[in-house]
Amino acid sequence: MPKLSDLKVKLFTDGADKAQILDMAKKSWIAGFTTNPSLLKKAGVSDYETYGRELVAAVPDRHISFEVFSDEIPEMVAQARIISAWGKNVYAKLPVTNTRGEPLYEAVRGLSRAGVQVNMTAIFDPEQVAKAVDALAGAAPACVSVFAGRLADLGIDYRPIMQDAIARARKTQNVEIIWASTREVFNVIEADEMGCQIITAPADVLQKLPALGTKTPAELSLGAVKAFREDALAAGLTLRSQGTSEAAE
Repeated sequence: MPKLSDLKVKLFTDGADKAQILDMAKKSWIAGFTTNPSLLKKAGVSDYETYGRELVAAVPDRHISFEVFSDEIPEMVAQARIISAWGKNVYAKLPVTNTRGEPLYEAVRGLSRAGVQVNMTAIFDPEQVAKAVDALAGAAPACVSVFAGRLADLGIDYRPIMQDAIARARKTQNVEIIWASTREVFNVIEADEMGCQIITAPADVLQKLPALGTKTPAELSLGAVKAFREDALAAGLTLRSQGTSEAAE
C-alpha cells in the first residue's frame, strides 16, 4: 500500500466552500481546486465574480477551475474569457455540450488557441474524450475531466475510458486528464496506478490520505473489534444469555 508521499497523481480538492478551500490550501500536497455551479449553489455563492477574484487572491499559486453557466455557446465563450481574466492560475470550465446537446469542441478549440486555459468537463464516453483532447491539443495548458465516479454509480466500468483518456492525453504536450466525481480513497490509488495526471476529490476523501500505509489489515480488524466492544459498553447494551442461565442452574 503506498503512502501519501509515494503518490505521483496531482491531488485537487473539489468544492466551493471558501473556508474549506483555504484550509485545504494550507496542505502542501494539495495541487489545485475545482468548482462547479452545483457546488457553488451548495456553498451559497451568489456574487460569482467577487467570490472568484477573492479566492484567486487567497490561493494565487495553484490551479483553480471555475465553470461557465450560460446555455448559449457564444455567451459561454464570453464567460470563459471573463473567468480566465481572474488570474493566471485560473482554468475556465466548459461542459462538453450545452443542455440541448450542442457540442462545444470548436468553442474550446478557439479559446485554447487564444490562450485561455480550459477544463472541458462532463465527459462520459470515449468519443467525447477523443474529440475533447483533439480540440485542446497543441494550445494552452488544458484539462479534460472524466466523470469516473458517476459511471461507477450506475455499475459502468470506468477503467477502459480512463485508460484511453490518459493514453490520449499523454500523446499531447499540454492536456491533462482529471479523474472526476471521486467517491473513495481507493480511487486515488487507482488513478495513481493508471498514471492519471490529476484526481479531484471532496475534502473529506482527501483528508483520509495521510493515513495511507499506516495500518495493516490485521490492525484494522482488531481496531474494528475494539470499537464495536467500546460502543456496546457505552450504549449500555444488555442481552440475557439462555446458555449462561441454564449453566448457572
